[in-house]
Amino acid sequence: MKKITYSIVVPVYNEIDSLPELHRRVSEVMNSCGETWELILVDDGSTDGSTEAIRKLAGTDQHIQPVIFARNFGHQAAITAGWDYARGEAIVIIDADLQDPPEVILDLAKKWKEGYEVVYAVRSEREGETWFKKITAAAFYRLIYSITDVKIPVDTGDFRLMDRKVVEVLKQMKERHRFPRGMSAWVGFKQVGVEYKRAARVAGVTKYPFNKMLKLALNAITGFSYFPLQVATYFGFISAGIAILAIPLVAALRLAGSHFFEGQTTTLISVLFLGGVQLISLGILGEYVGRLYDEAKGRPLYIVREAPEDR
Repeated sequence: MKKITYSIVVPVYNEIDSLPELHRRVSEVMNSCGETWELILVDDGSTDGSTEAIRKLAGTDQHIQPVIFARNFGHQAAITAGWDYARGEAIVIIDADLQDPPEVILDLAKKWKEGYEVVYAVRSEREGETWFKKITAAAFYRLIYSITDVKIPVDTGDFRLMDRKVVEVLKQMKERHRFPRGMSAWVGFKQVGVEYKRAARVAGVTKYPFNKMLKLALNAITGFSYFPLQVATYFGFISAGIAILAIPLVAALRLAGSHFFEGQTTTLISVLFLGGVQLISLGILGEYVGRLYDEAKGRPLYIVREAPEDR
């Protein structure tokens, strides 16, 4: 098997307009470094013709290694497939929309050659994004950083370079609800960040609207923190504390002849409050139990229809 220095892993979902420019820029950058490389395009069940475009590119460039999913399994599954099929000593994860400039790969590689085993790209600026997207993204990263057990660097996405030894460890982690940037922080090793300016999309629309960001946040929180379960416990103690304080207060007012707590209103408010706390707690427990159920089924993370044969 030919030794490869760099494996560039690109999850692709309906990015037909971006693929030619992605190929051109990645090729230009990697050819300039003078080392061996491969471009792994993981097609995540595209429906816009991206699958055929990947096949055509692979037919014209031996650096391209297509991995075609049987259906859409999600961005995190596509990243996982890239790890599984990569042959390089350094594996780079980058999006297909070119918001993460391929030229930054050389900066990541420089840090890798200095001895760092995980080099993550830190977004110093974000072009072409709405104020809502910027605010929610900033809140997302800081929330994850503050409540998870692993300190995941803020303002970082999946764009990063990892040494082969790191990827070999990540390949052993088979949880279904995946958060790759958290996983790469959890494994440890020598890590460093490199700042870059995130560009606007070259073409197409974002594949991470608010609902998907929310789902990713849930995966991150439940995968790396017990904080929601602790919140449910806090709610229980607060409710019990209020009840303990309220019992002697109500008794004293009744003995004093006060009519303040008479009627059904107080009872209704108390029942609604306690019922809300219980439902919230059950919902939190349900999130964790549902994830345990998914893990217990033991289904594969993804199914490949086409892939390089010499892996």
